[in-house]
Amino acid sequence: MGRPRRFDEAVAVSGAAALFARHGYEGTSVDDLVRELGIHRGSLYSAFGSKRALYLRVLREHVDSLATRPEPDGRVGDLTLLLRAAVERAPADRDAAELVRSGLDALGARLSAHGSPKALAQVLGEELIRRAGGPGPDGEDDP
Repeated sequence: MGRPRRFDEAVAVSGAAALFARHGYEGTSVDDLVRELGIHRGSLYSAFGSKRALYLRVLREHVDSLATRPEPDGRVGDLTLLLRAAVERAPADRDAAELVRSGLDALGARLSAHGSPKALAQVLGEELIRRAGGPGPDGEDDP
């Protein structure tokens, strides 16, 4: 019988989400995860199976939150993880590609359901421009 888990799995998933959003899948090593999450390598593998399995869980939870968590004033929330997954992992990982497609579908449905005049492509484009340091949707540069 193994030792009881000494970390909060939800907290670990949340911390991993922040790392993957900030550095991407390829830019986040298992050592980064172990160090930042404060868990042992064996515990990480025991709880999640692999870095990829943890990443897919993080992405799945992110996609689920995009579909269910409304933001105030019609905003769609932080799209960093979804955008990174679309560019970095979807071309190389079928499971990630399916999750990205689900996330995009969920965003499109949310925009339609809330009567948003913005199309999905416009929202994604504005987010990419903002992240690149360009003007935000109001025409002003975001810091």
